[in-house]
Amino acid sequence: MSGGELMNESHSGVSRQQVSVLAASTISFTICFAVWMMFAVIGIPIKKTLGLSETEFGLLAAMPVLTGSLVRVPLGMWTDRYGGRIVFFLLMLATVIPIYLISYATEYWHFLTLALFVGLAGGSFSVGTPYVARWFKRENQGFAMGIFGAGNSGSALTKFVAPVIVAAAGWQMVPKVYALAMLVTALGFWFFSYHDKSHLVVNNATLSSQVQLLKDPNVLRYCQYYSVVFGGYVGLALWMTKYYVTTYGFDLKHAALLAACFSLPGGVLRALGGWISDKYGAYKVTWGVMWVCLGSLFLLSYPQTHMVIETVNGSMTWDIGLSPIPFTVLLFIVGIAMAVGKASVFKFISDEYSSNIGAVSGIVGLVGGLAGFMLPIMFGALVDLTGVRSSCFMLLFGTVGVSMIWTFFAFRKESYAAHLAQVEAAR
Repeated sequence: MSGGELMNESHSGVSRQQVSVLAASTISFTICFAVWMMFAVIGIPIKKTLGLSETEFGLLAAMPVLTGSLVRVPLGMWTDRYGGRIVFFLLMLATVIPIYLISYATEYWHFLTLALFVGLAGGSFSVGTPYVARWFKRENQGFAMGIFGAGNSGSALTKFVAPVIVAAAGWQMVPKVYALAMLVTALGFWFFSYHDKSHLVVNNATLSSQVQLLKDPNVLRYCQYYSVVFGGYVGLALWMTKYYVTTYGFDLKHAALLAACFSLPGGVLRALGGWISDKYGAYKVTWGVMWVCLGSLFLLSYPQTHMVIETVNGSMTWDIGLSPIPFTVLLFIVGIAMAVGKASVFKFISDEYSSNIGAVSGIVGLVGGLAGFMLPIMFGALVDLTGVRSSCFMLLFGTVGVSMIWTFFAFRKESYAAHLAQVEAAR
């Protein structure tokens, strides 16, 4: 069906094809993201069985994120050239067998190798983003991409489903169930999605020329934003279940349930972020997100502390730290902020690079995904080096602070340049 026929079908609202494409893509992305985050749950019993260090666990949990990040650029290019429907479908099919084989892995290198192939599922974002965006008018793209981005809630889905499967049949059953779910989802996507030739972009650019987009200051800035809101989201989504287990002593099922309080709003509220970005603009929304994250991460960074103060009446003890309830509330707030921030970044991209969404979103997704890969490893290394479990939040607090400084000076410079241009034009 052509773009003209699509618009003729519904002048005042959203057409059936648009709804079907958006729904099929969102469901598929949700399953892909659930698979991508699988080691956040099954990695905990694997860590115990193999006797892994914190750093080794971080590497295992993050390994799928590495592949999912590296393939985003070529996948974005192929989506521009061949269309999102065929690329998305083949991508999901390619992960089914590696997912299933995880259930038979016994050595650490087995898991790392298979995790690389499973990580292809994470590349689905750079396919679905331009695929969905081109089915909607510009004024509705932020909201549509926000709904699609709600597939990030697949992280929460894993935290609801995987612990139950582990408790009932062992961790080995999780990959088997997920492989079947991926196969069924791929077939469902094929039958309920559509292809529009008018959405294809004639682009003969090479991979190296696409990487050259990083020389664009705006693209580089959006990469940095996304490394905070998406990379931080992925890193915490992979780390929080184990954090609850080791810091507060919860069992796997309850720890995963509490960790979902971060993952769920971080996914499903992305649509809200898209709507807010459409209405108020990407800059204001992103700046507000950074302030919320900075304040919340400061409080989360404070380690559990036991102090002894010598007074005139003798020693006085103080216990300072967050109990599970306020900790979870703060984590919930960070999840909401990151959900809104992820949408606002792609509102920037859809506004400024409407003819090249696939390539730019692929680059931005690549950098954000690499941040999500590095963070769990750095979280584990910091715990191994310092013994302070809240060091993960300290790292993110510093990252957000740097991002805000960069944002302030970058936009102030642009505003000053625009002011000078107006003065020159008035002369």
